[in-house]
Amino acid sequence: MEPVVIAYALYLLISIPLTVVVARTLSKHGRTFLTEVFSDSPGLANSVNQLLVVGFYLISLGFVTLFLTSSGTVLDARDVFELLSVKVGIVALVLGVMHLANVLVFNGIRRRHLPAATAMIPANRPQEPMLGGYPAPVPPR
Repeated sequence: MEPVVIAYALYLLISIPLTVVVARTLSKHGRTFLTEVFSDSPGLANSVNQLLVVGFYLISLGFVTLFLTSSGTVLDARDVFELLSVKVGIVALVLGVMHLANVLVFNGIRRRHLPAATAMIPANRPQEPMLGGYPAPVPPR
């Protein structure tokens, strides 16, 4: 078997499980987060979570498969490892960026669905006078 084929097989054996682990983590913790945000509609929380996970899988696995090919020459084990390190490293970075994007989406959903009352200062905490959006300076005594 040619070394490049071994490199491709190892790349897929590493990248696909890595994608699945990240997607399962997003699904598990995203479901908890969305259940809190959509407390009045748990079905909607599960639906949004599943849609985000499916989109994550489609984009991630699409990238993994498109990034499979290489124009470099792979002649020996060293070349296999060098090719794998670049490919798996880039896949890990892309998955990290996608994870960050999902967290930002979850946060945006949360901000839109939480009532404005939760953003208010608690009643037992005194409010400082504001001057142009900043706390007013306290005069010296």
